[in-house]
Amino acid sequence: MKGKHIESATAVAGPPGVTRRTLAHNRDVMLCHFHMRPGARIPPHNHTPSQIGFLVSGRVRFITGRHPEGFEVATGDSYLFDPGEQHQAEALEESEFVEVFHPARPEYE
Repeated sequence: MKGKHIESATAVAGPPGVTRRTLAHNRDVMLCHFHMRPGARIPPHNHTPSQIGFLVSGRVRFITGRHPEGFEVATGDSYLFDPGEQHQAEALEESEFVEVFHPARPEYE
């Protein structure tokens, strides 16, 4: 299966200042692109799939169950959230990142 180019993938609005584009997926794995405006927040949540991300540009602060004090990622950094791990995010500046979910998240198809 060939995935989508970022510009041709449908942008889906999330919380204010956050957009997601699903680039490729099957039932086992999913690749998504996210854009966050400065100050945008993704509220605390968790999900069954594992989540691995790579920050293409910007700076984002994550707060998780394992890191309640939070940690920052910057351009070129990667991160991982285990299945069921509570996490949230705040864009400290304009940010773009790609994330892989395993298994795929049906609500993002």
